[in-house]
Amino acid sequence: MSSRQSNLASTLHTLDGRSYGNLKQIRGRYTFGPVTVFIDRVQADPFASPSKVRVRVDRADAKVPLELTTERADRIAAADYLLRAGNEVLAKLDQRALILGRPGQEILERTNILIDDAGLEARLLVNLPARGRRILGHQAADILTRDLPEFAERLFLFDRWSDAPAGRGGNTPAPSAHGLADHVQLHRDQLELRSRLGEAGLIGFIGNGAILPRKSGDSDLPMTSSDAVAFTSPPELEHTVGLSSGHSVTGMGIPRGVTVIVGGGYHGKSTILRALERGVYPHIAGDGREWVISDPTATSIRAEDGRAVTGDDISAFINNLPSGTDTRSFSTTNASGSTSQAANLVEAIEAGARTLLIDEDTSATNFMIRDERMRALIPAEREPITPFVDRVRPLLTEQGVSTVLVAGGSSAFFEVADHVIALDAYVPSEVTNQAHELVGVTASDLETAPTASAPDSGSDSPAAPAFTAAPRVPTAKALRPSSKTKTARAKGSDRIQFGREFIDLIAIAQLIDTQQAAGVAEALEYLAEIFDGRTSLTEALAEVEDMLDAEGLDGITGHRDHPGHLTRPRRQEIAAALNRYRGLNLER
Repeated sequence: MSSRQSNLASTLHTLDGRSYGNLKQIRGRYTFGPVTVFIDRVQADPFASPSKVRVRVDRADAKVPLELTTERADRIAAADYLLRAGNEVLAKLDQRALILGRPGQEILERTNILIDDAGLEARLLVNLPARGRRILGHQAADILTRDLPEFAERLFLFDRWSDAPAGRGGNTPAPSAHGLADHVQLHRDQLELRSRLGEAGLIGFIGNGAILPRKSGDSDLPMTSSDAVAFTSPPELEHTVGLSSGHSVTGMGIPRGVTVIVGGGYHGKSTILRALERGVYPHIAGDGREWVISDPTATSIRAEDGRAVTGDDISAFINNLPSGTDTRSFSTTNASGSTSQAANLVEAIEAGARTLLIDEDTSATNFMIRDERMRALIPAEREPITPFVDRVRPLLTEQGVSTVLVAGGSSAFFEVADHVIALDAYVPSEVTNQAHELVGVTASDLETAPTASAPDSGSDSPAAPAFTAAPRVPTAKALRPSSKTKTARAKGSDRIQFGREFIDLIAIAQLIDTQQAAGVAEALEYLAEIFDGRTSLTEALAEVEDMLDAEGLDGITGHRDHPGHLTRPRRQEIAAALNRYRGLNLER
């Protein structure tokens, strides 16, 4: 036993039975053979947030293959694998006081495990034991001087890993050499396929054999294959992509443009859309959506009654309000269904979305369509809403923004759709020609569709403003609440406390968990330092993204020793949280 290890154990034994506040003296660095333990923060009492502890092993001792842990993307995948394996190690140790954090089905950059040039590090939370408010020093010594080093050795020392090949179902003991290699290679293949979408003219891809339905409405786990219908592409939309690894993937490609998904209720329309929403993230083997790959900027758009809106130019959709409100800079603390959906859409484009994902079930009907009888009854000059059906093609032709839309109750979008896909018991068919015949539209009609500023001469809709919104510039104090407490913190996956305000995230469909919400909260803190009254929201988001690419998640926290458990968010989710902050102020 090293002197530092002996000192920590001796100190904890001495502290047994004393008041909990005395634990603060164990902060520091301790060496246990190849493992270094850092006790960065000690909880103030047994009911406070857990203590923060790190364990680190140098690369020379770990001997993890360089070819799997050198490139940045490979490190993200390898860290994800080690996070999952680490939870299995903790289960085998039967140690519940140590918390590594449990990931979902996505492979994402997280702070839980760090791989750098020097070594490998796990950031854990530890519930140090107590009886009432008295220290259980002997148990704490077992956790910190026995179980914690043993955990690090099992997880990080490659020589202790199994080298057994994958068995039936692809399972290997964790951690294992084959398991790590397969995990990294899958991630490489997914990223390569994503990078190939653009050159193929696609905004989405769903591989044949994919299992899209989930186990239940409140679970992201796949439905068992015996109960689910495996996905099969319609021949007309089938693509095969050869990857540099030698792997070949075949499935349905969704082209740029306007794609409408139709079908009866409960036949799988929304299931496909939900899969495309999550297709912006890579997924682990066995999830069923490994080969569901979407444009990384794809953003889910819905109505969101009651949300705050600050300074959005929604005039392309809502204009000439009877109240005289200027919709070129529209603000409200309580948006309606139509105004909230318009705001969500223009904010998504401002944040860089090139693909919109929309389900009519979660949309405001008057924002989406106006049927012929309603157009005849209410004169165009008396209707301030230009429905999305009239704007979806100008969005494509003028802004290069594609749309995937689920429609189950209206044929209105057939006239503007490049592709129509019908679902029947989860089986897709390409029915574009039939849909166009029903509404008397040809492909040449779509090519000559009216622009935003020059609607069809036969339309009763007045010319709507073009998509030329001026950049929004937050004030220098836009994200500086008066509260002196830590300004931003996640409260579960659907709320962020920001000063005394709460930001409601429940409608942000592509925000995956509490760790990612915590990442958004840290991003808001970072944005507060960027806003200077001259930098636009779009420029600030780009600056955050560039920093994350260069420095990783540790950069957004100021390289704190133990940043807590965070998952990297997209700029779209950061923007969505910022836009829902009721204290946001803009330069006029």
